[in-house]
Amino acid sequence: MSSRLANKTFPDDRTVSSELTLGDSWDSTAVSELIRSKSSLGETPAFLFLGRKETALLRDHLGAAFGADTVTTLHDSYYMGLEVVEIDCDSFVFAGGRKIIRTLQDPISRRPAWHDRDTDSLWQFRVA
Repeated sequence: MSSRLANKTFPDDRTVSSELTLGDSWDSTAVSELIRSKSSLGETPAFLFLGRKETALLRDHLGAAFGADTVTTLHDSYYMGLEVVEIDCDSFVFAGGRKIIRTLQDPISRRPAWHDRDTDSLWQFRVA
């Protein structure tokens, strides 16, 4: 386990029940609905905790989309904006943690106007 993950508290599959049961294939719609159900007032879950079965299903799902060779591990991977964390149990799905949704600031609004006098003289191209 990396030192970055050593300080995180993982859910315990004995005290926290799984929030979703997947069949034989990965269900993107169900996972998306789970994430939406836990998102409100500018906050979303930060982590997607998966058991071994769900980790394998997600790996197969991503492998079908991007090629099996590209998805050898889900370590440090994100799915639908949530960091994927494998839990040492057979089957488990839990969206947890908390992440604040930052409103996007338009980088163009921070730039000077197109014909700003102070910067226009620096970038003016003249043909003589």
